[in-house]
Amino acid sequence: MSDWPDGRSDRQSGGGRGGYGRGSGSARPEGARVMRQVQRGQVPPQQQPPAYDDGYGNSQGDGYDSGYNTGQVYGQPSRAGGGGGDGYGPPTSRPARTPNWRKRIKWTAITLVTVLVVTSVVTYFWADSKLNRDVDLSKVIDRPDAGDGTNYLIVGTDSREGMSAEEKKKLHTGSAEGKRTDTMMILHTGSNGDTLVSLPRDSNVTIPSFKGAESGKLYPNTGRQTKLNAAYAEDGPELLVRTVEYNTGLHIDHYAEIGFGGFAGIVDAVGGVEMNLKEGFKDKWSGADFKAGKQTLDGQQALAYVRTRHAFAASDLQRTKNQQAFLAALAHKVASPSTVMNPFRLYPTLGAGLDSLVVDKDMSLWNLGSMFMAMKSVSGGDGKSMNMPTAGSTGGNLLWDKAKVKQLVEQFNNDEKVTVTGN
Repeated sequence: MSDWPDGRSDRQSGGGRGGYGRGSGSARPEGARVMRQVQRGQVPPQQQPPAYDDGYGNSQGDGYDSGYNTGQVYGQPSRAGGGGGDGYGPPTSRPARTPNWRKRIKWTAITLVTVLVVTSVVTYFWADSKLNRDVDLSKVIDRPDAGDGTNYLIVGTDSREGMSAEEKKKLHTGSAEGKRTDTMMILHTGSNGDTLVSLPRDSNVTIPSFKGAESGKLYPNTGRQTKLNAAYAEDGPELLVRTVEYNTGLHIDHYAEIGFGGFAGIVDAVGGVEMNLKEGFKDKWSGADFKAGKQTLDGQQALAYVRTRHAFAASDLQRTKNQQAFLAALAHKVASPSTVMNPFRLYPTLGAGLDSLVVDKDMSLWNLGSMFMAMKSVSGGDGKSMNMPTAGSTGGNLLWDKAKVKQLVEQFNNDEKVTVTGN
């Protein structure tokens, strides 16, 4: 007589093959006898074990878990995100974050602005420290009142300072001692356009009373007549400014001077300057040898171009026109994006210019920049270039047209549109 409740069999008690959940008397492990196919996830219905009946009429059906039907290892927690929660699927990575483009653009812009500001500040102080502020306009006496706008006296000298014998030969400068000025221009900047006026070196002027730049000695006005470039040779920039102011009545606000070597160096640093020559010419004195048409002049050629006068019937008057045209083109090239936006060209150009440029003590980089931009506007057609109006000559000296000069100075002082014409 069995102690098991009615309806129980040996298979249900674990005594037969294929018993479930109650152990087995067989030496074979139960899993090897019943687990013909173990897979992860949901077991297909046809492979589900029969419902479990506890013998008391309580059928557990699908709720019974033998530990084999899903492949789950008891005691192993389910991994979040795993395949079906069985804990054996590959770990699911976190969703990729969407890039915050606004934030990236913001910080990129901040970085670029910071770099630009720092670079600009460093460049400013570097350039400012290289300016040779050697001319003291406070030594100029009896000066006329300043008018509207700004007046620059721009001077090109034949200074050979710092040049080797080979460079002097190459540039056809000769080896004369000291320095003289062959180029003198007044640049007026104002609200009614910019005007560049050349002062011929052979202009007849009166040397006024002046105070020696080095000695401080006062020299009285004796009425002596001479060429304009002699004033520079006699006592330098201060006497030249004094002479120009006395003979024109125009107040000079700033002074800028450059020598042979510095001029050629700037041209080479910007990669040359393109000029369109209406006719070719040669000059053994300056070394000029040009054909008509468009061509890019290097430093040596540019110096020969602006110095040539023997090849022209108008001599110095034609030379001043050539100087105006070239300096305006040079300023345009220096201020062009190809120079300003290229640090490998900008810094050599600034270095060459600033090393060789001599200015007055009150000249700032802002003033210097305004001067170059005004020269650029002249070359672009927004300004005017002319020679000082002349009225014949006496001997080898050119006489200025006093009535026209007076009118020109009045228009400068009142910052009016210039209507006066020159030669």
